[in-house]
Amino acid sequence: GIRGYLLKDAKGNYVMKEVNRLPFYLEGEPGIGKTEIVKQIADELGIGYVSFSLTHHTRNSLLGLPVIKELEEGDKYTCYTMSEIIAKVLETVEQGHKEGILLLDEFPCMSETIMPTMLAFLQTKNIGTHHLPEGWVIVLCGNPTQYNKSARNFDAAIMDRLRKLEIAFEPEVFVEYGEKIGLHPCIVE
Repeated sequence: GIRGYLLKDAKGNYVMKEVNRLPFYLEGEPGIGKTEIVKQIADELGIGYVSFSLTHHTRNSLLGLPVIKELEEGDKYTCYTMSEIIAKVLETVEQGHKEGILLLDEFPCMSETIMPTMLAFLQTKNIGTHHLPEGWVIVLCGNPTQYNKSARNFDAAIMDRLRKLEIAFEPEVFVEYGEKIGLHPCIVE
């Protein structure tokens, strides 16, 4: 999935249009390793990785802080400083990671106050006047509602804008993997 999103043609342009690179949504039980899977993918692909928990964001930390600006004619208007999320991605880009994964954890538990901004961001890749760099892919993680009372189910209109992947623990697959990489026998038994 991520590799396909970042595939480039001979001229160095992304093959898949940005509008078609929908955010991935990983849903699974708490502690199953959703966040670690995403980090491992970024490491294996040699791309940047930035992670935020949406439960810790307020409207101001997501949008940026309001600032009053003045036009030449003396009229004033409000604009916003850069979002913490976009600022951290841009900092990672400056460190040499033109491509990367932006992980937004606890997606179904985000505050009602940030939901409109976050849903617009998922669709447009913009927060205010700031755009997520083109080589960055959004990945969301969350637990099903039965594991978290503050989690919500999203309607079809929202889910149609995501590529949902359900993550489940399969003991047989883990044992096979553990034996393959040489985990201690007491772990895989």
